[in-house]
Amino acid sequence: MILGSVIMVVLLLVVGILSPASQSLRFELQSGHTKCVSEDIKSDSMTVGKYHVVNPNQDHPLPDSHKLTVRVALPKGNTYHRAEKVKTGQFAFTAAEEGGYTACFWADDHSPRITLTVDFDWRTGVHAKDWSNIAREGHVVVMELELNKLYDVVTSIEEEMFYLRAREEEMLELNKATTSKMFWLSLLSLFLCLSVAGLQFWHLKAFFEKKKLI
Repeated sequence: MILGSVIMVVLLLVVGILSPASQSLRFELQSGHTKCVSEDIKSDSMTVGKYHVVNPNQDHPLPDSHKLTVRVALPKGNTYHRAEKVKTGQFAFTAAEEGGYTACFWADDHSPRITLTVDFDWRTGVHAKDWSNIAREGHVVVMELELNKLYDVVTSIEEEMFYLRAREEEMLELNKATTSKMFWLSLLSLFLCLSVAGLQFWHLKAFFEKKKLI
């Protein structure tokens, strides 16, 4: 029984180390400026995000000047979420393609210039699931919930391993192609050097023969 508990603790520690962490941050944004946050997301992965402007004075309502324009998109330009002049918002989607997704926050220009404080929580993969709601809605027991969480995390790690293996194979193929190109380029350079040397020798020989030096 003790051995089983120890193994479970070790597994949870390993899973906690290997599983990808979610991004939860607070940053300041001046009016008239833009700040972007990037996240590398695999295809068919679930991602959710929540953001809101922090009220600088809790005793009063948030001023109308404290609003954001938010855009979540791929570098190619495909927009997955856009909200204009909002104080709070959220997004959720399944990534249709792999790549670096970027969330950009822009504050309207204001005179005098103001500084907004933004809380942003971005979760992907297994971290995107709200397990507390699943437990509350499904009335599952604690052990079953933990097993489901552990299963999802292990599945995520397995997918990450396959992804890294595929990336490694791509890098190996790229390395082989680069080595092959460098080999042929070296041969071409050697051939050109020998050709130039041969032409110089032939030119000098013809010059000396013409001058009757040899």
